[in-house]
Amino acid sequence: MSPDRAVDGWSALADGTRRAIVSRLAEGPQAVGQIAAELPVTRSAVSQHLKILKDAGLVSERAVGTRRIYRLNPTAMAALRDQLDTFWQRALASYVDVAEQATEESP
Repeated sequence: MSPDRAVDGWSALADGTRRAIVSRLAEGPQAVGQIAAELPVTRSAVSQHLKILKDAGLVSERAVGTRRIYRLNPTAMAALRDQLDTFWQRALASYVDVAEQATEESP
């Protein structure tokens, strides 16, 4: 993902509706109408959320006739996963450090 994007992937995923859209797209490419049919928001709202996800680089679209088909951007999703894995590894390492210090300090 490009650092000059107005919305980064984590900010885009902060919204529950956008996470639900990403979850639907993880099942495969879908049109706005298909996504909206499964969510408690309007088709217009889904389009607005998709624009934010697209601006963040998390989804891409292609025209098929008069419809737009949206899909996850696997490269951007992999980058988020890599960041999350890094955060998780750091947290585990910190936990091990604290646990070892507690063991050394106990009588």
